Amino acid sequence: MKVIGFCGLPGSGKSTALIAIEDLGIVITMGDVIRKEAINKNIEPNNENLGKIAKELRERGGDAIVAEKSVEMIKNQTNKVIFVDGIRSLSEIEVFRSYWKFPVIAIETSDDLRYKRIRKRARSDDSKTLIEITKRDKRELGFGLKEVIKKANCKIMNDSSEEELKKITREIVLEIIQNY
Repeated sequence: MKVIGFCGLPGSGKSTALIAIEDLGIVITMGDVIRKEAINKNIEPNNENLGKIAKELRERGGDAIVAEKSVEMIKNQTNKVIFVDGIRSLSEIEVFRSYWKFPVIAIETSDDLRYKRIRKRARSDDSKTLIEITKRDKRELGFGLKEVIKKANCKIMNDSSEEELKKITREIVLEIIQNY
């Protein structure tokens, strides 16, 4: 099994990048672990609640708890290639690398462009105001995302079109799969 991680701040383009490669494997989203917790606790899965749940999980189970729960989901897959969306900390990378080679791809873009994308996509768990977006960024970075982005094996600067991001992502992922 080949397992490849993706990281980036909200609105950086991770979902768009993953669309470009969804035919090459399956995507496990670490945020689904948090959303599942919200559902199990009968809590509305909005940005604020998901942030609290993520923080509580990490306080109770350690920085790598979401990765550990994601490993359980991955092990149940039969697909040969798995993409993990939403790496937040170096501890999580360590967990995945204790099972697989686990190269990490970071998607980066300017804050202005991220903010525009977040407002435009209007997901139910998205922040709505610049203050909320900044607060969410601070939370994500507090989990260790900045270090993950800095130490990623590959970085994609997403500052052009969706099609360009998809093209670059696909080229990089095909090379990673070939050399895994």
